[in-house]
Amino acid sequence: MTLASTTAFADDTSDPWIARDKALHFDASAGIAMASYALSTYKLDARWESLAVAGAFTLAVGAGKELLDMTGLGDPSWKDFTWDAIGTVAGLAIAWSVDLLMGGVDAAHPAFGAPHPTIAPTALPSRGATTVLFRF
Repeated sequence: MTLASTTAFADDTSDPWIARDKALHFDASAGIAMASYALSTYKLDARWESLAVAGAFTLAVGAGKELLDMTGLGDPSWKDFTWDAIGTVAGLAIAWSVDLLMGGVDAAHPAFGAPHPTIAPTALPSRGATTVLFRF
């Protein structure tokens, strides 16, 4: 199913690749990606999950903006959405880098994988209890 035909988008002569509105798309997407990554880390344990959620959310916002433009509220452009995607990648790279620098990388906080649970010596099960520990 095609959501939009290419004829609905601005032609190449009136929509340059480098323009003020492209910088706004880049900046807005980078900011949304960084903020949504930071917020998602409060609920998600693995960094890759935060990257996926923030990336999907930011691209959905950019796509929504272009869909609104298609209804007549603006000028829809694949180039605008391309700059949204580039800004999303840049924002996620910055947010992830800051997270790695501030939070560090160890077994409890790996760079990409899921955290590995550890059992503290004081948290040993009482007599008769069964403990199952899964490691991936």
